[in-house]
Amino acid sequence: MPTSNTPYDDVFRTLLNDCSQLIIPIINEVFGEHFSGDEKIVFSPNEHFINMQDGEEAKRVTDAHFAIYGYIVKMYHFECQSTPDNSMLVRFFEYDSQIALDGSKLIGNTLKVKFPHSAVLFLRCNQSTPDKMTIEIETPNGAINYDIQVLKSQNYTIDEIFDKKLLFLIPFHIFSHEKLFEEYENDTDKLNPKFPTQNYTLLSKL
Repeated sequence: MPTSNTPYDDVFRTLLNDCSQLIIPIINEVFGEHFSGDEKIVFSPNEHFINMQDGEEAKRVTDAHFAIYGYIVKMYHFECQSTPDNSMLVRFFEYDSQIALDGSKLIGNTLKVKFPHSAVLFLRCNQSTPDKMTIEIETPNGAINYDIQVLKSQNYTIDEIFDKKLLFLIPFHIFSHEKLFEEYENDTDKLNPKFPTQNYTLLSKL
């Protein structure tokens, strides 16, 4: 599948490159982790090459693939998506399988692969947007399920973003207002809301 960048893809990657520690509260929120924020983050190459049935190689580019070094090292794969599409789970399986193979170990007659903890940030959502997605793998020894966690940026108010220190979501908060743009244009009070002083103070510390 061809790869193309959108403005929000560029924002997502810029935040990860320039403000990488902001991803840790997001990981805590999505996966129920308790990282302090001081952990080391190591990013891995986002480009992966997958062998196709015709013998050709196809390039896949993940949004974010990184390890967080806490008490143990955990691998994460995070994608940013404006809305769900039918190919998402296929792409996640391709990405995660390749990430697992890239870090695989051959011990005797056993190949050990470890899939990353995976999640997607949806910038738009509605009632049909799932809270998680699941990939089920049927093997001769039985079925194995693993979940793709879902974070919906539109579910968070600006106060919740600051209270939970989810500052990574600030550039995407505009998606929560896009249905009201016309109304805002016709109402100057709504177009220029007051921003809480404490939020200015928190931003100034970044």
